[in-house]
Amino acid sequence: MSAVLNLPKLLSDEAYRKIDREVAKYPAEQKQSAVMAALAIAQDEKAWCSPEVIEDIAHYLAMPPVAVQEVATFYNMYNTQPVGQFKISVCTNLPCALSGGERAAHYLKDKLGIDYKETTPDGRFTLIEGECMGACGDAPVLLVNNKRMCSHMSVEKLDALVDELNQAEIKKD
Repeated sequence: MSAVLNLPKLLSDEAYRKIDREVAKYPAEQKQSAVMAALAIAQDEKAWCSPEVIEDIAHYLAMPPVAVQEVATFYNMYNTQPVGQFKISVCTNLPCALSGGERAAHYLKDKLGIDYKETTPDGRFTLIEGECMGACGDAPVLLVNNKRMCSHMSVEKLDALVDELNQAEIKKD
């Protein structure tokens, strides 16, 4: 536990309880197996996995910080840099690209005025290229904040999604 090492607590008690529930799924000597879940829990709370959060998770799971960093940077679902309130991941793998994924991405780039790995000036949207989402038959597909999959994204559906997200309450940290 990070408190044992006299490190400041970076996450809420509830977040550490959630991590403990994930750790409990594995034998005690393999608690590092909960690293992906711990990163997701931390990101849900903090919006991104800062170097400090990564180090905190590493200490909490008794892992070298570089091992947690490797996981966080390997998977594009983890934000290792600040992102907008809504991270939109557009699948551009070949099946989706051939079925409109690239068109959808270009439309969003123009509509939002940003490129991949950029955030709108108001901090609302970050656009990234996503890896296969396992929904090739529903292309083009995208994910919003790693949790909401949107399928068959026509221009009309993209407009409606951006309008909906723009109307969502602004998160206050």
